[in-house]
Amino acid sequence: MIPGFDLAQFAESAGPIAAVLLVAFIIFAESGLLIGFFLPGDSILFTLGILMQGSGNFHIDFNVHLAVAILFAAAVIGDNTGYSIGKKVGPRLFNRPDSLLFKKENVKKAEDFYKKYGGKTIILARFVPIVRTFVPFVAGIAKMNHKTFFFYNAIGGALWAGGVTYLGFFVGVFLHNIGLDVDTVILPIIAVIISLSVAPAIYKFLKSKQQRQALLNAIKTQIQRLFNIKK
Repeated sequence: MIPGFDLAQFAESAGPIAAVLLVAFIIFAESGLLIGFFLPGDSILFTLGILMQGSGNFHIDFNVHLAVAILFAAAVIGDNTGYSIGKKVGPRLFNRPDSLLFKKENVKKAEDFYKKYGGKTIILARFVPIVRTFVPFVAGIAKMNHKTFFFYNAIGGALWAGGVTYLGFFVGVFLHNIGLDVDTVILPIIAVIISLSVAPAIYKFLKSKQQRQALLNAIKTQIQRLFNIKK
């Protein structure tokens, strides 16, 4: 999920409450701070759920329903924070050059997504990495009615934060019931979750012939540099 970070070991050393609160902060930051586009929201929710099912060498001793309530609140508050930032300071950011934390290209992706799906965007964007970070921000810039935004935001937060966490929990229960050690299969499962999360973005990128060619040229350049090959 995050290089060098192990949620199970963190929970063992810092305690289950700290682990759940850390995941809640990550969920909040992903859409509330505009710097969370690189955070693994889907996989960390699923991991938390599967670790709370109570078997295996590593597990988080915390009530899954209470955890889902906390994560739901974090998701809703995060989106509303992103919305507020977009409404108040969004237009001014477009007058600044791109930086590591803010790229106009990411906002453009969210705008395109918003135009394509309308009000449903707030719900659908929850399940699309990067897009879910900037859609609330764009909704704020567009001054979308806040009551409408909050309604869709609450539905999306429940389906995503609750759905993915519960999915992990019940997958863990199922694996335990059929005799599989959760510890031995959790990494492959998380790899699949991450792959499914980024697949739409990769497909869209590779769909363009120009972008495919640019990628091939970049790979060739790196190979030439690596082996010191000159044309």
